Amino acid sequence: MEGMDVDLDPELMQKFSCLGTTDKDVLISEFQRLLGFQLNPAGCAFFLDMTNWNLQAAIGAYYDFESPNISVPSMSFVEDVTIGEGESIPPDTQFVKTWRIQNSGAEAWPPGVCLKYVGGDQFGHVNMVMVRSLEPQEIADVSVQMCSPSRAGMYQGQWRMCTATGLYYGDVIWVILSVEVGGLLGVTQQLSSFETEFNTQPHRTYSTVGEMKHAQSN
Repeated sequence: MEGMDVDLDPELMQKFSCLGTTDKDVLISEFQRLLGFQLNPAGCAFFLDMTNWNLQAAIGAYYDFESPNISVPSMSFVEDVTIGEGESIPPDTQFVKTWRIQNSGAEAWPPGVCLKYVGGDQFGHVNMVMVRSLEPQEIADVSVQMCSPSRAGMYQGQWRMCTATGLYYGDVIWVILSVEVGGLLGVTQQLSSFETEFNTQPHRTYSTVGEMKHAQSN
């Protein structure tokens, strides 16, 4: 357990030891909370099962196993591309939420990473989108198809990047929605929809004389 940089509540640990609880869902939930949601429920279950569902032993096993070997990817939130601060959306309306993120580390992300819903309001049925592995310092936009709630009000949800092995990493990124009857999707959303449609056309058409001349000269 050397090098553990985590502050475990001794009373909490003692409480679970005394209870000898066999409720696996409770133990998984508490294990995940103690790790700051760094591991998904399946990963928590793996370490708990390995230690005969002893919470304290599982915490120790996790840090002993992960610390020497794992290089946690880095991710920084850059900006909201669509549905930024001050934009309002009508109830029950489909929209695309896009964030700009960056691999802020010195190593490329491993294959199979994804962006996952982790808390708050979900805004529809999508809870995960695959993300391509970014090179060091590379910036990319990540989009999720969502739907606004049926009632007016302020809503918020949280999403995080996650590796294929279930390790969460990087900044928590937020969706903050103002749902208003008669609300309008902002200009950024409309432009994003237009660009997506334009960029998915099978053949690009040159829209200006300058671009056509440039293409012909090449």
